[in-house]
Amino acid sequence: MATEVIMPQMGESIAEGTITKWLVQVGERVERDQPLFEISTDKVDAEIPSPAAGVLLVVHHGEGATVQVNELVALVGEPTEQVDSELASEPPAPEIEDLEAAKSMEVVVEEPPLPAPEATPRQDGDSAEDGQLVDRIRRFSSPLVRKMAAEEGVDLSRVEGTGIHGRVTKQDMLAFLEKRSVVTPATTAAPTPTPASTMRSAELVTAPRQRTGDFEVAAYSEGDNVEIESMSRIRRLTAAHMVYSKATSAHVSTVFHVDLSRVARVRARAKQGFAQTHGTKLTFMPFIFKAVANALTAYPNLNSSIDGTDIVRKRDINLGMAVALEWGLLVPVIRHADRLNLVGLAKAANDLAERARSKRLSPEEVQGGTFTVTNPGVFGSLFGTPIINQPQVAILGIGTIEKRPVVETDADGNDGIAIKTMCYFALTFDHRLIDGAEADSFMNHLRRTLLEESWSELDSFQ
Repeated sequence: MATEVIMPQMGESIAEGTITKWLVQVGERVERDQPLFEISTDKVDAEIPSPAAGVLLVVHHGEGATVQVNELVALVGEPTEQVDSELASEPPAPEIEDLEAAKSMEVVVEEPPLPAPEATPRQDGDSAEDGQLVDRIRRFSSPLVRKMAAEEGVDLSRVEGTGIHGRVTKQDMLAFLEKRSVVTPATTAAPTPTPASTMRSAELVTAPRQRTGDFEVAAYSEGDNVEIESMSRIRRLTAAHMVYSKATSAHVSTVFHVDLSRVARVRARAKQGFAQTHGTKLTFMPFIFKAVANALTAYPNLNSSIDGTDIVRKRDINLGMAVALEWGLLVPVIRHADRLNLVGLAKAANDLAERARSKRLSPEEVQGGTFTVTNPGVFGSLFGTPIINQPQVAILGIGTIEKRPVVETDADGNDGIAIKTMCYFALTFDHRLIDGAEADSFMNHLRRTLLEESWSELDSFQ
């Protein structure tokens, strides 16, 4: 009998996933646990393995389709197997007795239980109560959708839902917002578009507008020589999160020049033995993570969140580490970083980075961060002022690490030039909670640790 491949629940709060790529074609053989297709969710991109060995018999959803958790995606079996005709076609939406059953399929904000009428729009002759009930069901959507609606000022009762019982999905919201932003183009003859399989001609598309309140600025003018490509899912989510963060937190940045000479000497002596013993490389980042965890213990406000007028201080120190990928940015989390030594931090960081690049992270591994460290210096950046990763209140940017001439003053007051391994550290913090004096005290604590710590736990590798 053919084995069903269903959309997995990739995390407690995830109700659906978008299929971004099929790795196996219909008719091809696949082994058990071999990656079958890639999905993108609100939290992470991942490869979904085949639940059984066999041949990919049927695909119900192609690339770009958004599929509900537990919905049938494909069938895997032997080529001689007869596939049930009902399974060979896309299954209808499952019948749900009531909305309490629907709640078991996704995490939503608690609402009063409702009876389950047919998910049809209100017709002439329907009672007002029927129309109100449909509106209430339409509002029965995931927290992400309700958050998007609140940010965009959208009444969910105006959005046509394609989910179960008319539930509004993220795709419904994105489609609604796209339609809302489009202005009917002028009825003039358009020039012949430049051929491009994945691009649209600017002459045939009305210029979308960037809105800030009642002020609008066109991204381009009619007739401009431009190419237009739709954002990837992860890019759209990143854009939304960045705009949300800038609108939420009062961003302020402070930059320190940090001496990493001691770290560089210890690392140079220990890195070969460390790699031979633990099978992973020793970079500068575990030293920085250790120093950050120590500083957060001393200054807990930077390991907090803001909830209205309340300060939520996190008892766990979970460091998010930004990982740049070809298709976007992910921030896997090193949990309980303050409890790990340098070896543990190095192993955790390298493992998370490798699995982020190979799309093998679980959603839980990109959630729960309390403070984020990003390292644009690997691309040559002197320093940058990163945007806070909500709901955190601070983020540390690491610039390029290099040898520089530095003025030193000896005990007698004489100045001299020394060559040292230096780096700019930029802390962006939320001024609603953190004052400049506290932010700078945190940075001085961090700088002293990196300059003065002996890192004796690495002595055995030297």
